[in-house]
Amino acid sequence: MKAREIEEQARKEAEDRKKELELQAKDELYKLRSELDKEYQEQKGELKRYEKRLITKEENIDNKVEIIEKKEKDISNQKKGVESRKKELDERENQLSKLEDEQKRVLSRLSGLSPQQAKEALLSRMRDEAKYEAALMIRRIEEQARETADKRARDIISQAIQRCAADHVVESTVTVVPLPDDEMKGRIIGREGRNIRALETETGIDLIIDDTPGAVILSGFDPIRREIARIALERLIADGRIHTARIEQVVEKAREEMDQIIREEGERTALDVDVHGLHPEEIRLLGTLAYRTSYGQNVLQHSKEVALLAGMMAAELHENEKLARRIGLLHDIGKSVDHEVEGTHASIGAELARKYDESGKVIHAIEAHHGEVVPHTVLAVLIQAADALSAARPGARRETLESYVKRLQKLEEVADSFDGVDKTYAIQAGREIRVILRHEEVDDLGASQLARDIAKKLEEEMEYPGQIKVTAIRETRAVEYAR
Repeated sequence: MKAREIEEQARKEAEDRKKELELQAKDELYKLRSELDKEYQEQKGELKRYEKRLITKEENIDNKVEIIEKKEKDISNQKKGVESRKKELDERENQLSKLEDEQKRVLSRLSGLSPQQAKEALLSRMRDEAKYEAALMIRRIEEQARETADKRARDIISQAIQRCAADHVVESTVTVVPLPDDEMKGRIIGREGRNIRALETETGIDLIIDDTPGAVILSGFDPIRREIARIALERLIADGRIHTARIEQVVEKAREEMDQIIREEGERTALDVDVHGLHPEEIRLLGTLAYRTSYGQNVLQHSKEVALLAGMMAAELHENEKLARRIGLLHDIGKSVDHEVEGTHASIGAELARKYDESGKVIHAIEAHHGEVVPHTVLAVLIQAADALSAARPGARRETLESYVKRLQKLEEVADSFDGVDKTYAIQAGREIRVILRHEEVDDLGASQLARDIAKKLEEEMEYPGQIKVTAIRETRAVEYAR
């Protein structure tokens, strides 16, 4: 009985174990089937992606084949054009050769010399000229060697004075641009100095990058150029993309923004002195005065002071106060263009006032404020007095800066007078003048000759201590687009 119960229990356990094993087997089978399905789906998706990629590549190849066929056709047409052009050039060359031979025969007949005799005569003349130049140079060197110690001392002192002049005007001719870190200096300089050269060429401002931590110094006598350089450099630093093409774009945008700043400056000044109804161009010219100086005094600030002083004096004398302020604000407007137009700033200012339909009283007072014409109105006399008061206050003017700026402007004018010059920048406190040439008008040999001609004209027309370095830059760019 007991044995049967044990047998029955063993059978029951065996069946339970069997069922458990069957369930485990089914679970394993289900898992394997799920994994196989998942793997199948992944492989199916991968195959679809490969198929799509192959279709795309096939389409790209077809497009490239079409482009290649089109380019081959274009090249074939160009080749035919080149061959016809070559044939035409060969014919012209033959014609020129015949003309050259004919000219040689005519010259030989007229001069009575053969080509070989003419060549020998020319060489002999050049040899004599070279000897003469060498003799002059030897004489000049001997004269310089005989100069006294006093003359040498004067030269050294004059060069020291010139360097000292740059320090005296530094607060009016430099701008400091802060940097986020010193690594930015390397990016501003660029590979082999390309970026800094591009910035200096585009703006005409000298960039000084030294050991000063977290700062770059912009040096230049023209405040407008310096401000454009500051705006452009800050934009480049903030953007992080610093390369030659980007520099040109940013500088151009800075110039446009500078025009807007100048106009806003003129509008704000007119509003400050309560002068209304000005011509838009007069407002722009007034804004330009914010970046001009006269004997170290800001011309726009000076004009504002004159307007307020003239207005107060006119009120005391029961004259037209508003008209006095208007004349005072416009009295130096000629200084905004006096470096571009011939004449004194008083006469230029009177012409501008006449051009923009100002009243006769305004025109007369502007023209008479420096005594170039006799004043015959009370307001004209008041403007003279207000102008003298503003200029005479302590610290208003510094003659050193004014003469310094005029000398640099004269340097640029001399170089600009030559054909083939695109832009001219006086840098290094007037010790160097950088001339940007139009490459299509001046070749490399012409650039060297032009630099010598500019240096010679500077020697003839200007007086300066030390020496001035003339650097002529000719740049050719080739641009193509990959399509």
